[in-house]
This record gives sequence, C-alpha cells and structure tokens, in this order.
Amino acid sequence: MDMPISLSLNTEALSGCLTIDLTALAENYRTLCRLAEPAETSAVVKADAYGLSATKVAPVLYAAGCRKFFVAHLKEAAALKPALPDDAQIFILNGLMPGGETYASAQGFIPVLNSLEQVANWQRTATMLGKRLPALLQFDTGMSRLGLSPDEAARLAAHPELMQDIDCLYIMSHLASADERESVQNADQLADMQKYRQLFPGIPLCFANSGGIFMGQSFTGDLVRPGIALYGGVPSDLAEGAIRPVVRLAVRVIQTRTVPAGTKVGYGATHVTTRETRLATLAAGYADGLPRALSDRGAAWFNGVRLPIVGRVSMDSMTVDISALPEGALPLGTLVDIIGPQQSLEEVAAQAGTISYEILTSLGQRYHRIYL
Repeated sequence: MDMPISLSLNTEALSGCLTIDLTALAENYRTLCRLAEPAETSAVVKADAYGLSATKVAPVLYAAGCRKFFVAHLKEAAALKPALPDDAQIFILNGLMPGGETYASAQGFIPVLNSLEQVANWQRTATMLGKRLPALLQFDTGMSRLGLSPDEAARLAAHPELMQDIDCLYIMSHLASADERESVQNADQLADMQKYRQLFPGIPLCFANSGGIFMGQSFTGDLVRPGIALYGGVPSDLAEGAIRPVVRLAVRVIQTRTVPAGTKVGYGATHVTTRETRLATLAAGYADGLPRALSDRGAAWFNGVRLPIVGRVSMDSMTVDISALPEGALPLGTLVDIIGPQQSLEEVAAQAGTISYEILTSLGQRYHRIYL
C-alpha cells in the first residue's frame, strides 16, 4: 500500500522552533512602566523588534498601553505603520536621508534630527508644505555616534529661526554605558544632558534606554525608550530578576553516532575525541544566528543535561557531545534547547563572546515560530 503524500508542511519537519512569549513581553513593558513612572514608556521596535517581528510585537505593546514606537530607518516605519492604530506615533532614530522628508511627513512619521543638515532639510519641508512638523532633537553626550555637537547645539539655540516651523517634542541622547552602572560615563552624560536642557528649556527629555531605566529618576526624564529589556534581555545587574524571558529556542537532532577515541570532529579537526563518544548533529548553525564563536564553548540542553558543542559550528549544523544521556535518548527529530530554562539568552551570548542583542537580532527565519 502506498504511503499517503502530505501536501502541507508539517512544522515538526522543520529544523527548529523559536517560541516568543508575547505575554511575557507585555509584562516586561508593564514592569518598565512602573519603574519609569512618572515618565512615559515607549518601545524600541527597530531591527524588526530585535528579530521577533515588529508587526506582531508592536500591537501587543500597544494593547499594553504603549503609544510611542522607535524604529531606526524610514523603511522600518513604513512596514510598521499598517500594524498600529492611527494614534500611535512612530519615531525614526536615524533621522531621514535626503529625499525621504516628503514621504515621512505625509505618513506622519517623526524623525529624530541628528545634525544641522537634517534640521535644515526638515525645516525646508515644513516651509514647502506650509505647516509645522514634529521632530525630536538629539545631542551627542559622549558616544560620537549620532546627535548635534555642543557647538551645533549652541548655534541652534542662538538661532531659533533655523527650526521655526519644527515642533520639537523631545530633546534626547543615548546612554553608552548603562549596562555598567559604576561607569563614570553615565554621570558625565547626564551632566551634559542637563546643559542641553538649559539651552532648550521647557522641552521634555527622552534619555533612558533599558539600562538607564534601572538607574533611577535622574536618568528617566519624561520619556524612556526600552529595547532589549522588552524582549527578555537583562540590560544590567540592576535588572536581575525583574525581566521575564521572552524567547525559547530549540533545534532538532539530525543524526547521532558513536565514535572511538581519536576521532576528528568538524571543520579543521579542532576537536579530537579522547574516549569513545556519542555525538549528535543539530540542525542549526551560524546561518541561523548561532555564532561560530560558540565552537567548543557553547552547549545545548536536554532534560536538564548539558550537551557541550564540540568542534566548529557550521553554517547549517553543529555537533554536541551526548555521552551524558542514555543511549537512544535523542532519536531523529528530537528538539534540544539552545535558549531555554537551563540556559538564558545572556549565557549564550557570553559563551559566544558577544551580547544578547546580537544573538537575538540574528536568529534567522528558518525556525518555525510560535507566538504565545
């Protein structure tokens, strides 16, 4: 008798499963709101909500009370707009490239102006349209990345006609060392921001990122803009225990084998077994956001047992030592955890020598995604 042919894709046949707990995400938002009071809490949903899908994440945050959303680029704003009600505001952190001003104004997007050139372009657009346009004004307080310099800020304050048709909703900057609460840079940036507040009195302040929220009200200002903490990342030791995990990543076993001592494993033979070893090949690699730096350092987990990665992480697979498990415990297609109850997002990042932001935003589209 012929086996019936399935014409639909069985999710159990996919290489891995990325579970996103939207309830935990909404709870993280509410936690940050309580910590930031009386400041308003926005949400940073750039990079497709840190890789978790902005069009799925943003409506959940809106339902939790968020009305202000930050993206990095104009294209991200355009993709997000249909997913949100009309009373949501979308801010563009990198500002606008020349030529994007008319489209942005027509869509109601609000740029963060980072240079006098961006100010001039937005002012010119307002004049052309015959109406006032909203914006945020960013200052550089020590990152040398985005924002007006002290001299540029002084010039703008001395010549208000340069933005006579611009409604400045907030002045802002970005904390560079909020993940290190003892860093003197935090106090230095706060002091610089206070100087800018004196130059532009009466305009609300947007300053604290995820880590900044945990440093107290001197940093929170009037509007905070958390990112990584929404998605389950712990931005500093001050946040330990306050943030709920949002993602769980499990990948499937492709094959298991038993090899003798002296067997080479993976590219470059960087790992050679010292005893008879049982190995499992897993269906994910650096193309799926699991960095090559996890080679011989990271691990998967199954039923509370750590399964060390041996040899180099490949593009589409990696090998783990499963000798600690009973024989036959991992048949073809079994899911083992990479991020989960036994191993946090931060721990995976530390094993890879990077940060949770990079791991989270790199998780690819080949996983089956479940939104709880």
